[in-house]
Amino acid sequence: MPKQRLSPEEFLNRVHEEERHQLQGKLKIYLGAAPGVGKTYAMIEEARTKFSQGVDIVVGIIETHGRHDIEALLTDLEIMPRQPIEYRGQKLTEFDLDAALKRNPTLILMDEMAHTNAPGLRHDKRWQDIKELLDRGIDVYTTLNVQHIESLNDAVAQILHTQIKETMPDFMLELADTIELIDLPPEDLLKRLQEGKVYIPEQAALATDHFFRKGNLSALRELALRVTAERVEAQVLLYRQNLGIKHVWPTKVKLLVCVSARYRSAKLIRTTRRMASRLKAEWFAVYVDTPELKVSDERRNSAIQNLHLAERLGAITAILTGVNVSKEIIDFARRRNVTSIVIGKKTRSHWRDFFSRSLADNIIRQSGEIDVYLITGEFDDSIKPPSPQTKRIAWRAYVAALITVSIITAINYFFHAFLHTSSMAMLYLIGVAMVASLGEFGAALLASLFSIASFRFCFTLPYYCFSMTDISSNLNLILLFLLTQIISYFAIISRRQARVMNLAEKHTNALYNLSRQLASTRGVDNLLTTAVPYLATLLDSDVMALLYENHSLVVHAKSGPNGVLNDKDKSIAQWVYDLGQRAGLGTDTLPLSDALYVPLLASRKSIGVLRVCPNQPLRLFTPEQMQLLESSVNQIALAIEVDKSHIK
Repeated sequence: MPKQRLSPEEFLNRVHEEERHQLQGKLKIYLGAAPGVGKTYAMIEEARTKFSQGVDIVVGIIETHGRHDIEALLTDLEIMPRQPIEYRGQKLTEFDLDAALKRNPTLILMDEMAHTNAPGLRHDKRWQDIKELLDRGIDVYTTLNVQHIESLNDAVAQILHTQIKETMPDFMLELADTIELIDLPPEDLLKRLQEGKVYIPEQAALATDHFFRKGNLSALRELALRVTAERVEAQVLLYRQNLGIKHVWPTKVKLLVCVSARYRSAKLIRTTRRMASRLKAEWFAVYVDTPELKVSDERRNSAIQNLHLAERLGAITAILTGVNVSKEIIDFARRRNVTSIVIGKKTRSHWRDFFSRSLADNIIRQSGEIDVYLITGEFDDSIKPPSPQTKRIAWRAYVAALITVSIITAINYFFHAFLHTSSMAMLYLIGVAMVASLGEFGAALLASLFSIASFRFCFTLPYYCFSMTDISSNLNLILLFLLTQIISYFAIISRRQARVMNLAEKHTNALYNLSRQLASTRGVDNLLTTAVPYLATLLDSDVMALLYENHSLVVHAKSGPNGVLNDKDKSIAQWVYDLGQRAGLGTDTLPLSDALYVPLLASRKSIGVLRVCPNQPLRLFTPEQMQLLESSVNQIALAIEVDKSHIK
C-alpha cells in the first residue's frame, strides 16, 4: 500500500518519536479513577510475570498503606532501600534516585507518579525522577490517579469541591508507551473501602465522608475512561500513519469543513459547529493554499480569518498546501480518520457543469467510504462580501507566448530548406514548453493555438491559407495540438508541484533547525536568545519574547532596536497571556495594532507572549507564514517548559 507524504510537523514528530524510542526507556502507566481500584496490585502482578521470565526488575518505591496483600506480592522481588530524609524534626523516607541509577535495572516499579518528594532531594516531584530514569534508558512501571493530571485540574476541582495540589504535566502521558486503565465500578470500590482493603479503618472513615462518594467516583471514572479513549485514538492514528493506511476506520465521529477565502465559508463553519455539537464530535476546518501565482494576499488573509472563526468555535484548524485541492482534502481526512466532510456547493449553470466539475463533485468522487454533506442553495445576501481584489492577468506570459512562437516561426521560415517538417514541429513543441514553464495555462493554450496556426499557414500544403483538405495533414495538426497541450499541462503541474515541495522543504528545515538549536540550549534566557533572532530572520519581522515574572510580563529577548512597550502594547500582551488567545494584527481582537501577539502555551498554562511586528504586514498572513509561526511558537513553549521542569 503506498505511503502518504508527511507534513513538516508530522515528519518532525516522527523523527523525534523514533529517536525517543531508541534512547529512552519504556513507560507504562496504570491509570485509575481513584485510590483502591487495583492499580498497584495489577502493576506488581505484571512485574512478577516479567520477573519469572528472567527480566531484571527492582521495586523502586511502593506505597502499601498497610495493606498486607500488597506486601505479600513483593516478597520475591528486589526492593531498593529508601533514602532517609530529615524534615522539620521528622524522619521521612523517599525514593533513592542515585541508587537506582547506579543499580541500572531493566525495569523499575514506581508507585504514585504524582507524589511530591521531601525537600532537599534532586527533584520536587516523583514524575521528574521517572523522567530521569527514562532518559537513562530504564523501563518504568508506575501508577496514576486521573485527578492528578494537570489539564484536568479545574474539572476535578469542580467535582470534588477542592483543589488537587499534587499534579503531573500532560506531556508525561504523551511519553507513555502504554496506558492501562484499571477500572472498578463505584459500588465495588466503596465495598473494598469498607472492608479495609484501600486504607486502614481510620483513614477509610475520613475518605468516605469526603472523597469516596458515589457521585464523585462516577465522575472521576468517566474522566479516566475519556483519557484512556483519547490515548487509544492517538495510537490508532499513529498506527494508520505508520502503515500508510488510507481508508477510514470509523471508530469515532469526526467532521471536516472545507474553508475558502469567500465570505460564504462562515455559514459552512457555523453549520458544522452545530452538527459537531449535536453529535458530540471532534471537528476540523481546513484551507488549501494552492501555489498559484495569481492568488492575492487579501484573498489568503480572508481565508485565515475564516479559520480564526472556526478556531473560536472549537475547531482544529489546518492549512494545507498542494496543487490538487480535492486530493489534499481527502488525504487530510484519511490521515485524521475523518468520517464526514462538509462542503458548500453553489448552484451553477448546466454548461459550466458540462465543461468542468466543481470542487464538491471532485470530493464526492474521491471520498470513498467518507460521508459528504453538501450545503447547497443561496447564501445570505445581506452579508456583503469583502471587496475582491481585481485579478491581475499575467500579460507578460501572453506577450511572451506571442513573441516565442513568432521567433520560432521566423527560424523555421528562414531555415525551412534545411529542416524537415518534423523538426519544425519539434521547435514549436519546445516553444510551447518554454511558455508553459511560466505557469500560466492561458498563455500555454495561446502558444499552442498560435503554433498550430503558424505551422499550418506557413509550412503545410497548400501554403499561406487555412483550408484543410488533406486528411493526413489535418490529423497531424490535431496530434500536434494534443501533444502541445499534454506538454503544457505537465510542465505547469511540475512547476507548481516544485513550488509546493520547496515550501514544504523550507518549512521542514526551519522547524528542524529551530528544534535542533533549542535542544542543544539550556536556560530560559538562552533559549529565547536563540529562538527570537532566528524567528526574526525567518519571518522578516521584529520579534520580542515576554515571560510572566513577579505578577507582570517582562521582556527577556528582542530582535529589534525598540525593547520598550507602551501601555497599549502591555495591555494587549497581558490580555493574550491571561486568555491564551492571539490578538493584534490580523486577528479579530485589536486588529489595528501594528504587531501580532501570540501566547506561549505550555501543557499546564500560558507562560509568556511572543510579539511579532512584521516589516511587511500582509506577508505575515500568508498560510505558510502563519503555519510556520504557530509551529515555532509551540516548539519554543515546549522547550521552556521542559527546561523549567529540569531545573525543579
